[in-house]
Amino acid sequence: MNQGIHEECGVFGIFRSGAGDVAGSTYRGLFALQHRGQESCGIVVNDRGVFRSHKDLGLVGEVFTPEAMQVLGTGNMAIGHVRYGTTGATNRANCQPIEVRHMKGSLALAHNGNLTNFAALRERLELNGSIFHTTSDTEIIAYIITKQRLLHASVEQAVLAAMDEIQGAYSLVIMSPQKLIAVRDPDGFRPLCYGQTPDGCFCVASESCALEAVGASLIRDIRPGEVLVFSDKGVQSITDHCKAGPRSLCVFEYIYFSRPDSVIDGTSVHEARLRAGRFLAMEHPVEADIVIGVPDSGLDAALGYAQESGIPYGIGFVKNKYIGRTFISPGQPDRENQVRLKLNPIESTVRGQRVVLIDDSIVRGTTCGRIVRLLRDAGAREVHMRVSAPPFTHPCFYGTDIDSCDHLIACSHTIPEIARLIGVDSLGYLSLEHTRQLGMADGVSYCTACFNGEYPTAIPDQPYRNRFEQKLPDRESRPSGGS
Repeated sequence: MNQGIHEECGVFGIFRSGAGDVAGSTYRGLFALQHRGQESCGIVVNDRGVFRSHKDLGLVGEVFTPEAMQVLGTGNMAIGHVRYGTTGATNRANCQPIEVRHMKGSLALAHNGNLTNFAALRERLELNGSIFHTTSDTEIIAYIITKQRLLHASVEQAVLAAMDEIQGAYSLVIMSPQKLIAVRDPDGFRPLCYGQTPDGCFCVASESCALEAVGASLIRDIRPGEVLVFSDKGVQSITDHCKAGPRSLCVFEYIYFSRPDSVIDGTSVHEARLRAGRFLAMEHPVEADIVIGVPDSGLDAALGYAQESGIPYGIGFVKNKYIGRTFISPGQPDRENQVRLKLNPIESTVRGQRVVLIDDSIVRGTTCGRIVRLLRDAGAREVHMRVSAPPFTHPCFYGTDIDSCDHLIACSHTIPEIARLIGVDSLGYLSLEHTRQLGMADGVSYCTACFNGEYPTAIPDQPYRNRFEQKLPDRESRPSGGS
């Protein structure tokens, strides 16, 4: 239940040979991806070249009323998006998918990730007369693809040309009048996979759990740099931008972002979190009476810690299921106030006990301090905190809401100091070495830049205090992109 680490969004797309309820399938896919974004959502349906859309602020179940679904109607393609707004204002203009209409047809695009060269691209586009309606870098991608489409014979050629210009993290689903296109950046920072339903529909999603939600079987993950084109001619794989080198999947997909029942790049998220807990028990043993996890992403690691240590596993908190992840309110004071509404300790479990508390990360330290106080107030005799990630010491430029070193407690305090600040008897983090071993698939390496500062790509040239408040030349303050 981390209050400082946020992932921006989830994407979904579906292609079928004939008209059908693609809006309903997209709704179910987005519902399964709701954990990736709770601020806004949207669906665009393609009925043989005619686009119909509905987008708004709110959760999937709130935005897509029966009336809205009726307006979307049937079609042969659809794409959808759920958003957590790390980098744009909370308004309907920033809802996705983004739609563009130009002389060669229409285009709809949904994006998960963050461009590292967004500022230079946006400045160049504005100097050439482009007018932006949103504060997200997704619109930049849409502009560049549209520009390239006017110069190339097909939309997939335009996408390949656009990939030569954009840098950073991007997993995209793109819809033209005749084609559905899935794109993953050459480093594979964010997940993207595809599958097929029993009746032959192809589906693309940020996580495999969304495929299962629509009855599709996972075929495989889309390769870093790969472009998949779905059309009436079948499925075409274009690998011009695929690297021969290692991938850079964000390791936090396993630690926190993804649902436990998903499989990301060949590794079960649930199994990865169990491994994290087992590694923690080996690295940071302690004499204790019970192991508990902070719902939800700390539960699997807590089970792994208990299995490895032999300390009994228990349920230490009841979570209010009617409140979304607390970062649904982007303001920090609101997030902190919601902790009391969201979690309640089970006194009979922790009273008089020496408790091992497992969580996925510590960012600012304020929220975990409040959780520790809840346990103390419930009668816990000792609280030993174990974290299934290393300390955060660097900002992320690839789509994770770690905005600056100023907000990272590990940048200004030692581990013993953090332990005192949050009120625990002992504190242990997962080592970087074991963090790199959470995934088990061959040929996959992980981006750990937020832990060690080793960025796998070039990052923005000019350092700035808060990447979400960077100023573009002679312009008002703008967020730094993001979906």
